[in-house]
Amino acid sequence: MKKLFLFLSLILAISIGASAKDNYAHDASVLPAAAKTTIEKNFKADVSLVKIDKTLGKIKEYEVILTDGSEITFDSKGNWENVETPNNKSVPSFFIPKAVADFVKTNQSGAKVVGIEKERHGYDVELSNGIDMKFDKNGKFIRYDD
Repeated sequence: MKKLFLFLSLILAISIGASAKDNYAHDASVLPAAAKTTIEKNFKADVSLVKIDKTLGKIKEYEVILTDGSEITFDSKGNWENVETPNNKSVPSFFIPKAVADFVKTNQSGAKVVGIEKERHGYDVELSNGIDMKFDKNGKFIRYDD
């Protein structure tokens, strides 16, 4: 019984030590160069907050909040994964594949893309009118989503 208790205590100590705390910063200096460049080229707002998500002590992703309310998630190398903007704004065209933009313009006139997420097999797009859509990697429409 004593050995079991020691073993469980050791496992607990290792798991606590391995799970590092997330860090926060109030400027873009902690971001990889690719992420900084993406923000500078596509947004007029400044960085308000950066949350650095870590798993087992390694950086998993950066969650960035801009002063205009936009949120961008980058992977550990600075590649964008997700962009969300307030409903009165739209996601910059840089992030939206042309085929997706064309489909939205044709089939949801007047709606703006307020969110886009890269997924394994394509894109998840959210519009200002509350409609969510799925597209494949080439920007071909798949379906409306709940």
